[in-house]
Amino acid sequence: MAKTLPKTDVVIVGVGWAGGIIAAELTKAGLNVVGLERGKERKTEDYFMVHDELRYSMRYEMMQDLSKETITFRSNDKVRALPMRQYGSFLLGDGLGGSGVHWNGQTYRFLPYDFEIRSKTIERYGKNKIPADMTIQDYGITYDELEPYYDKFEKMAGISGEPNPLGGKRSSEYPTPPMKKTPGMQMFTDAAKKLKLNPYMMPAANLSENYTNPDGVARAACQYCGYCERYGCEYGAKADPVVTVIPVANKTGKFQIRTHSNVRRILHKGGKATGVMYIDVTTGEEIIQPADIVVVTSYVFNNVRLLLTSKLGQPYDPSSGRGVVGKNYAYQVIKGSAVGFFENKEFNTFAGAGSLGVSLDDYNGDNFDHSNVDFIHGGVIAISQTGARPIQNNTVPSGTASWGAEFKKQSLHYANRTLAVGAQGSSMSFKQHFIDLDPTYKDTFGDPLMRITFDFRDQDKNLAKYLAERCNEIVKEMGADKVDYLKELGPYEIMSYQSTHNTGGVIMGAEPGTSAVNNFSQMWDADNVFVVGASSFPQNAGYNPTATVGAFAYRTAEGILKYRQSGGLLV
Repeated sequence: MAKTLPKTDVVIVGVGWAGGIIAAELTKAGLNVVGLERGKERKTEDYFMVHDELRYSMRYEMMQDLSKETITFRSNDKVRALPMRQYGSFLLGDGLGGSGVHWNGQTYRFLPYDFEIRSKTIERYGKNKIPADMTIQDYGITYDELEPYYDKFEKMAGISGEPNPLGGKRSSEYPTPPMKKTPGMQMFTDAAKKLKLNPYMMPAANLSENYTNPDGVARAACQYCGYCERYGCEYGAKADPVVTVIPVANKTGKFQIRTHSNVRRILHKGGKATGVMYIDVTTGEEIIQPADIVVVTSYVFNNVRLLLTSKLGQPYDPSSGRGVVGKNYAYQVIKGSAVGFFENKEFNTFAGAGSLGVSLDDYNGDNFDHSNVDFIHGGVIAISQTGARPIQNNTVPSGTASWGAEFKKQSLHYANRTLAVGAQGSSMSFKQHFIDLDPTYKDTFGDPLMRITFDFRDQDKNLAKYLAERCNEIVKEMGADKVDYLKELGPYEIMSYQSTHNTGGVIMGAEPGTSAVNNFSQMWDADNVFVVGASSFPQNAGYNPTATVGAFAYRTAEGILKYRQSGGLLV
């Protein structure tokens, strides 16, 4: 028999960036909030010994235990999905702060085009530019409407940067100046300008200087140690939920965090949620937490799974195209890159920071004419110096043997003589790409695992080739003696790391027939349930998703406060 606890105003499922932001905003407004986090507590003191590449980068110290819960994958619905038993294509964060603790901190705003992609593409190129089975759609909100929330996120996190010359309008400058520019970054900048492109310093959640945010949270500047992605920051210089928004919520006295609490169901009746049921994983006890409002802010896969296992919303049926929960899974086309090998230059790439880099958007969104290319959208192109650690990084020119004396010779020679320019391509949604409950495999509690059905399409292959060619042009202009770049994108595979930018499944839109949530992240089918995260993206842009998730979290918090006043759908 489950134990039932006293009712709270709001229960939040998952305390990462989205959950932490909403907890801070609601508790500051006087609401009582319970945050349920399935992982353990995390704090800055945990990272004093964090510079251990084997433990964190290779053995995934901060990631979910795949023996207890994972996902299954198949490339199409004609084959059987199999479980992901070891990490590869993406990493599933675990613990307080979620992926927001072990991210790199690249904090791009989406382009205005991204929010109105279907209507803008048809307006400029006609309906035939969009393939019949491509299911991209507008968000139901514009960049200009979301801009104030981007601004709020950047000021909370202390984002370092300079304006994107091809981006949307800004209401204010970044709160801290850009980070330092390394020699390799300067070479990229000079080459891009010679090619008549528009480089700018990458927006970074790594502080360029000491900073105190509007909530009074003070943090120190980045030390350029080169241990950001897959690691927590012992200085607190990299913005994460544990050092920014969670302390603000805790300070109010109205926020209760329960770690080791795995939410299995949203409880609902008559179109309203009544609370959640979770397991205390330290005792195995089943607990019911009643609440007036339920906010789901776990990672993409669990956002979708919780709705499906709770029978909340209409499941997506790819054969008919009906239903919305699980629809429009998308990813990132990350392989369109070029690597330059320099015989007589060394770059000290072992030093760096998660978001230390220079970007350009000349080939992103609809910033260039797509009339004569066989794809839509594009991607950001950037050079990054995140810290080339010895186990993960061993770049040699193509054609080099993978072992033996020649490999060792080339490996040592080029260890500090390579620079990579990468493209982060957008990922369009298709009718055949979705997430649903696996009919065979279950987690440690007996609930179905999430199943991904996804592969690269001609859209992705053509885009990746185009972006790789542009990267090659830039690296050649930088003076590389040899350049390796992608010639052809093969099928999607889940074994090698690409990006943790999974999106879709609880998509946002203007109408309930084509979306699961409105532009306040409020479910059409249960108006006291709010689902926040990259799960709301109808397709993925050519950028990292975090800033947009943060902006939507601030908008959702505002919407929840309005809902407390008047109830009903906010749109």
